[in-house]
Amino acid sequence: MTITPQELELLMEEVEKEDPIDFADLPFDEHDLRGLISNHLCEMAEAMESFSEEDKHLTLLAVAAKLVLENMVLNIQLMRRHGVPLSESTDALLSRLRKRDDGPAT
Repeated sequence: MTITPQELELLMEEVEKEDPIDFADLPFDEHDLRGLISNHLCEMAEAMESFSEEDKHLTLLAVAAKLVLENMVLNIQLMRRHGVPLSESTDALLSRLRKRDDGPAT
């Protein structure tokens, strides 16, 4: 399946309707940022043309997981910097991680 950068931008905007991105006071145009990212991802997809379907799937999952992790880390850092309490779900997740790290060594 092939998608153009413009089609990907439209899909990004659709997803953002449910989960908007806070561009805050970035000195960049939102449309330009979406264009930059959609072009990059389409180039990445084109570079994976020779991959098997399974390898494409695994690569995209790895990229998505890395981006979600990076986004979570950046959000937690910003919230701490501004003294904003974490959401209940984020706090619960981090508490579980702390408990696991504090548990007995195996």
